[in-house]
Amino acid sequence: MPPQLAYRRLNPAKLLLSKWTAARPSNREKHFLVTKLFEPDEAGSGIEWVEIEAIHSRRCERIAWRELCDGSRWLQGWK
Repeated sequence: MPPQLAYRRLNPAKLLLSKWTAARPSNREKHFLVTKLFEPDEAGSGIEWVEIEAIHSRRCERIAWRELCDGSRWLQGWK
């Protein structure tokens, strides 16, 4: 499998304030920061959703944290 399509392993507990680059930017939004973690109502079931904020426009979006594992959509860090 090519590296850009590889799925990476992430620790959901370390996602807060992590930096991400969109593999295919749109509307000049390329760099993102994880600003919030959402846990389900059931205690102990772990993080399901994160809020990412575009650095350029300050627009926020809620996504499933596992989407960040998709190397064809997201690159870890700011590139």
